Amino acid sequence: MGFQQGLSGLNASAKNLDVIGHNIANSNTTGFKSSRTEFAAMVASAVGTAGGINSGIGVEVGAIAQQFNQGNLTVTGNSLDVAINGNGFFTLQMPDGSRGYTRDGSFKLDTFGNVVTNSGAKVMGYPTDPDTGVRTSSTASPLTFPTSAPIPAKQTTKISAAFNLDARAPDAAGNPAATPPVPATPRSTYGTSINVYDSQGVAKPVNLYFEKNGANTWDVYTELDDPNAVPPVVATPIGQITFDNSGNIIGPAATPPATGFTLPLSITPTPPNPNGLPPYNVEISLDGVTQFGTKFAVSELTQDGYTSGQLTGINIGDDGVILTRYSNGVTRAEGQVVLASFRNTQGLAAMGGNTWVETYESGQPTFGAPTDGNFGSLRAGALEDSNVDLTAELVNMMTAQRAYQANAQTIKTQDQVMSTLVNLR
Repeated sequence: MGFQQGLSGLNASAKNLDVIGHNIANSNTTGFKSSRTEFAAMVASAVGTAGGINSGIGVEVGAIAQQFNQGNLTVTGNSLDVAINGNGFFTLQMPDGSRGYTRDGSFKLDTFGNVVTNSGAKVMGYPTDPDTGVRTSSTASPLTFPTSAPIPAKQTTKISAAFNLDARAPDAAGNPAATPPVPATPRSTYGTSINVYDSQGVAKPVNLYFEKNGANTWDVYTELDDPNAVPPVVATPIGQITFDNSGNIIGPAATPPATGFTLPLSITPTPPNPNGLPPYNVEISLDGVTQFGTKFAVSELTQDGYTSGQLTGINIGDDGVILTRYSNGVTRAEGQVVLASFRNTQGLAAMGGNTWVETYESGQPTFGAPTDGNFGSLRAGALEDSNVDLTAELVNMMTAQRAYQANAQTIKTQDQVMSTLVNLR
């Protein structure tokens, strides 16, 4: 027995205690992944000699292996807290422009509207179509929200309507000669209204009135007659809706290449109009209109325009699509969080601040959206806890302490043996 073995054991045990202490210190660190010390025996042997006569020369630390098993998820209620449930890493653009990766989803918004980590790294994502949430590019870029200025207004281009016109209604003109006489039906009997928006976000109400004018035929108006005006106003219809004998709409047909049943409508911005905005065209979609023997009822009346609005809330879906809410009532997709995976996650190099960088051993990353392929899903309003098992670490610490003491004892014993040899007379 020599001092070499005991000294190597002391060094290895000390390193093991360092790793255990690091794990314990980060037991409350979001997204932290624990490590373990893996030892390897050191043996000196001559080439060609058989084993069995060499006791070895000690131990060394073979590797400090990171353990990337899933941590528990803790619900926080913060909409910008995001946890990955499954495989993948959030992709970051570090302050120096390099790329990093993390499991810590405690994100923030900086003064420029960028989604950032506590260390200032920008979170990467895919651009999406604001209305559908469909990814528009496979090139990731920093996620940014309009926090410093309101989103611009959007001019209305389409009104979608779904309603039922009463098939029992007589012609609006009435029939005084009938027995009993049929009175005229006021135009306002079958009507509804919706606000549309010009290019500057100024709202204007649009009224729609429907008058029965023959079998399965209804005229569409946007205003009422005003006999008291000077000169008197006599409204003209903007179009006509027709139905078949089953109550299904058959006209007006949309102008190709559009499909369905639509009516064109020209909107003059609300007077007074000091900015001189020109009239704009709106398409009224009538695909959901029916004529059945029940009372008039509107089941849907929507339009696609809005005024400007400030950011009021953010929600991140399981698939990483980020939906933002604005003060004008609009909800739209502003991007999709991108995840990265590696063939050998233990090859990643820890850089501090809950981030890793790729290395030759980890291989190059594969990027994708949450829930795609082998990527995990996201849980908004939650964070992934450290995967450190505190009880196991405390037991490992006691074991490492005993190993350190035992190695120190071998050095002490060797010293006593050497003293005995020196003191021989």
